[in-house]
Amino acid sequence: MLAVARDGADLILSLPEDVLALISAHLRPRDLLALSAASRRLRRALSADKAWLAQCRRLLPSQPHLLAWRAAAAGSSLAVCRFLHSAAPLLGLWAHQNPELGNLVAAVPGFLSVVAARAIPQELSPRLRWAPVFELLADAHGRPALLFLHGHHHAHLFPGLLASLQPHANVIFLEAHIARDPFASSSSSSPHRFARLSFGDRRRLLDSLVAACRVTLPPDLVDAPLFACSEDDLPLLAARREAMLRLHRESAGGMVRTPEVQGLLLEARKKATTTTTTDGGHRIPLRRSLSAVAGYFRNGLRQMVTRSVSANSRADNVDAKHLSLSDFLHDGESVGLSLRGARMRLSTYRAWPSMHDNRFALYKLRVQAPMPGREYAGLWGGTFGWPPGRPDDGCKPKKALFFLLLSYEEDSEGKLQLIATKVLEGTHYVVHPNGSSMFITRMSEPSTEPFPWQTDGEFDVERSFAGEGIANGYGFRYPSSKPGSLFVLQNGLLAFVWRETGAVLTLQRLDLDELLKKGERVPALQPVPNFAYLTKSYSNVFTSFPVGAASPR
Repeated sequence: MLAVARDGADLILSLPEDVLALISAHLRPRDLLALSAASRRLRRALSADKAWLAQCRRLLPSQPHLLAWRAAAAGSSLAVCRFLHSAAPLLGLWAHQNPELGNLVAAVPGFLSVVAARAIPQELSPRLRWAPVFELLADAHGRPALLFLHGHHHAHLFPGLLASLQPHANVIFLEAHIARDPFASSSSSSPHRFARLSFGDRRRLLDSLVAACRVTLPPDLVDAPLFACSEDDLPLLAARREAMLRLHRESAGGMVRTPEVQGLLLEARKKATTTTTTDGGHRIPLRRSLSAVAGYFRNGLRQMVTRSVSANSRADNVDAKHLSLSDFLHDGESVGLSLRGARMRLSTYRAWPSMHDNRFALYKLRVQAPMPGREYAGLWGGTFGWPPGRPDDGCKPKKALFFLLLSYEEDSEGKLQLIATKVLEGTHYVVHPNGSSMFITRMSEPSTEPFPWQTDGEFDVERSFAGEGIANGYGFRYPSSKPGSLFVLQNGLLAFVWRETGAVLTLQRLDLDELLKKGERVPALQPVPNFAYLTKSYSNVFTSFPVGAASPR
């Protein structure tokens, strides 16, 4: 007892290594690190691989995947644990306002990496179509630091780095960073400097960087999976990771010498000037005059209409005075692509954040977890029509696939509401605005309406709630609502029925991670628009694959 009183570490150090590993599994990583900082002897004891392996088992339960990750991290459980903990803020659902059909990106664990994949607007089918957006690989210390953007060709990757990541990041920015050392891959410039460039300069700089930093995967790895669908994929994933690490190292992290970037910018400007001056001569003044008229009306509309993005467009990282591109490039010897995960104060409306219309950014969607009294929170998918659409029923015409984010809020009277926000729409031309509330139900008010369709005992109604569903109303951007009811059916299905028309939207809960693993990868856009598509569009711009017709009203 005297020895323990003299040094409390003696009791911990006297424990067998296996017992110490068992205890560490019940601690948070930060607690384990704090304990190891108490003394040199504790640091040596808690640096044992078994202590951190227990942490990894809690964060990554799959034993075969954990062993493969650990082998890829040079046998370091601490590096794996650091990655799992550091990458946690990136995981989840991200979105952008454009295009209106939906721009939903899911960030899921890859192979010692985070893979961000976009769900493509599509018809109901056995396999979900998706396209990769970016990957973040762990470096030698386990930090999610190594960036690869994806573009149209499967073999082409565009390296960069994760410049910074705040613990509770809700916005991811695609930016360019400056390094004063031409061989450095770390940022030496303030991220706010890139934000001060004009939108046109930011777009031209990013386009120039992806043109200069592209690397190519070896042919035998082009069709390798990005995440493990089975244990058989692990060796191929490990080989792909090693190839990507080598490409990142050989390309100096995608850093491009500043003179080369300036040359690409000048070449692009000359090409644009040549195209303009050779385009019909007498047509140029007309084009300029039309542009001036369009600008006049655009400025007038901005004064009359309050746009949904205005609240967040005045964020702290937007500087009213633009920085010139030459001044930005003057700060360093090389330039590279980077991601920045920031925590911003965002205004939201019914679970949909207001977004910048001129920032290459993805915004995190807050997904509520189901809990007693709020059982229906989460991500749901479904189709219009009855009976519920099935991927393999061969129905013609095919049904458009909708993704809805269901969340609970209290109204002005403190009564609980369930709000279904549209985050993906599989129609050919958008019917409902992005972020629309497809329906809102009052959870304290049971519905008196009967279910209008024959269930044949397979879809018996368990509960029902009164509410309102989206309707045409005042137009596309400002839809109104009409009465309806939400029915809770057997087998975990939900069905919202519009009272007046009898139209029904049937939903089932989704596990997007599993859908991506079993899905079909399709070509993406070019890398910069693939990250965030900043042009307003009401059709499916992500792929040329056929999509379904508009949903029934």
